[in-house]
Amino acid sequence: MSARDWIDKDFYRELGVSSDAGEGEIKKAYRKLARELHPDANPGNADAEARFKAVSEAHGVLGDPEKRKQYDEARSLFGGGLRGGFGGGSGGGGASFSDLFGQAAGGAAAGGGFGDMLGNLFGRGRGAASSPRARRGADVETEVRIDFVEAVKGATVPLRLSSPSECETCHGSGARPGTTPRTCATCSGAGLISRSQGAFAFSEPCHDCRGTGRIVDNPCPDCGGDGVSTKTRTLTVRIPPGVENDQRIRLSGQGEPGSNGAASGDLYVRVHVTPHPVFGRDGNNLTLRVPVSFTELALGTTISVPTLEGSVSARVAPGTPSGRVLRVRGKGVAKRDGQTGDLLITLQVSVPPTLDETATEALQAYAEATKQHDPRPDLTAMVEKARQS
Repeated sequence: MSARDWIDKDFYRELGVSSDAGEGEIKKAYRKLARELHPDANPGNADAEARFKAVSEAHGVLGDPEKRKQYDEARSLFGGGLRGGFGGGSGGGGASFSDLFGQAAGGAAAGGGFGDMLGNLFGRGRGAASSPRARRGADVETEVRIDFVEAVKGATVPLRLSSPSECETCHGSGARPGTTPRTCATCSGAGLISRSQGAFAFSEPCHDCRGTGRIVDNPCPDCGGDGVSTKTRTLTVRIPPGVENDQRIRLSGQGEPGSNGAASGDLYVRVHVTPHPVFGRDGNNLTLRVPVSFTELALGTTISVPTLEGSVSARVAPGTPSGRVLRVRGKGVAKRDGQTGDLLITLQVSVPPTLDETATEALQAYAEATKQHDPRPDLTAMVEKARQS
């Protein structure tokens, strides 16, 4: 992206958010627009494809805190013409913006002044031309849904992705095969031109080459000279064991291609996990609620409980209260770092909805036999104590 793009494009408007929007609001807006404008959802719709690319570009900047900071500074500095608030002398912020759009090509001479600082801002020191700055490709985010067992054990899933990629026809040069771009004569390939205004000298992106330093006389028929085209590709993504719901997986170099030989961005895959009808999860531990009868808790028993690999036996001691949690070690989530969680079994009394005559008589006899036992011995005393305090 050229410096002029940073000044002219309103990425906040592209995503439909305010300039003070938080990271979560920006992410939510991008994901909503990406789903609506995705080429797979709008086959043959060139306008939707263009909007999809613009939204992806906007998120690539606003979704990166460092890039967003640089973008905001650039718009504040140049959005309405040059304004005060910075400088190399007394007063003002005295801040250096030399890295805003790129690393300066060497240090400026001492006392270079205002013009040199603005020259460095766009990647060039005073009096020295440099090659157009290489720009890393934007990061891309997509989503995938897997089931609970796949999240615990890991899985390999195919991912169909439509995103801007390096044009296969011109290999990113933007020129028709058999031709090459020529160096811009206006800026001598620097991508910047200098002009004077009163006592000041300024550098700005070259209007003829749009800051690229190159002129494409014979544009590539497939990408129109951009060097980038939207294509659909299928990737095989390895989901690691123990991945959690809403976790992001980073695939290095699988995002949008860089410009002028720079590296491609990264692809982030956001994983959504479908809940299991029986098991739950608490970190590395699996959770399970097991219904038991009152007599099993009172007299003790051994119960069989399911795991993701089969079943195990768990011993219930006599007099175990309802709600007690039993732990079966090593039957939880095993992660790549070697940590393995446990299976946590919560015992829950199951009360019969109806009783036949025999069962009713037996329970009445039991109640008579245990009437000396008050299950709520402290409850009345606690209420009375609270009333007196």
